[in-house]
Amino acid sequence: METANTLAPIPGNSQKDEKMRAIARSNYGSPDVLSLETVHKPPVSDNGVLVRVHATSINAADWHLLRGTPFFIRFIFGGLLKPKIKILGCDVAGRVEAVGKNVTQFQPGDEVFGDLSECGFGAFAEYVCAPETTFVLKPVNLSFEAAATVPGAALAALKGLRDCGQIRAGKKVLINGASGGVGSFAVQIAKAFGAEVTAVCSTQKMDGVRSLGADHVIDYTQVDVTQSGQHYDLILDAAAYRSVFDYLPLLTHGGTYVMVGGSIARLFQVMFLESWLSRSDRRKVKCLVSKPNQTDLATLRDLLEAGKIIPLIQQRYDLSEVPEAIRHLEQRRVVGKVAIRV
Repeated sequence: METANTLAPIPGNSQKDEKMRAIARSNYGSPDVLSLETVHKPPVSDNGVLVRVHATSINAADWHLLRGTPFFIRFIFGGLLKPKIKILGCDVAGRVEAVGKNVTQFQPGDEVFGDLSECGFGAFAEYVCAPETTFVLKPVNLSFEAAATVPGAALAALKGLRDCGQIRAGKKVLINGASGGVGSFAVQIAKAFGAEVTAVCSTQKMDGVRSLGADHVIDYTQVDVTQSGQHYDLILDAAAYRSVFDYLPLLTHGGTYVMVGGSIARLFQVMFLESWLSRSDRRKVKCLVSKPNQTDLATLRDLLEAGKIIPLIQQRYDLSEVPEAIRHLEQRRVVGKVAIRV
């Protein structure tokens, strides 16, 4: 796997163009283990694109990787006791500075955005170098900050609705956790597909979710959606903290429940039910497994340029404030996304 960045301290007499700033860590832990450091600017590989990062954003994956929890992710990404990924961050938007000799899709000056989760992360830095297949041209109508909030969360929403949920026009869709990063994009993407969308969130987030175009908004602190008597063709759960069995009665014949985010207990429950219920065509339970690719990024770009998706940014931080931004996200009070200016 070609990594986005390599962390190494810079001697004090190094040339200016050899170094960059990055938020790095050497241990698992709270945001306190993160620090702003001077590290080597990544070299340009033959198949790589060197991007000057203008913006990135915070995702739940960042604080899971930061803390190394749940524990099994240490086996997936390497580093049982010490993390192998020193610089976190998967969403990136910036301008191409240089390209490798085998690169054909981009040239210096191109404005791009992409998801680094399959090539070593590293977006919390001033530069990244990743394979050209990591990026697509940035939507022309979006700022770098807005574009940087899209890749990880919107790709998960798109794949959960389209690939797992087989969404179609006229279908009734319930989105739990509609105010978060994935949920806020899911509401808009579902509407773009012509679905009737019911969004679930807390009281203080209802206005923000309504602004996304949801047909119905349910305050889960006041109404138990599982007791509403309504039925849905597709349930996208971006905040799976209650039993899947609570949602199964809400599905129509042949309906699908898709878990995108939530607790580890719910994850194992969904994995078990996915196999068990696959023997029946009545209802389906699926757990999203998402990998970024250029085709889906291009689909999102088209939706963004058409105005069918508008990133909802609650707050902006500077690169040096990444630890504070992660703390903010961990409090689960964010409506939409948190952007980082680099």
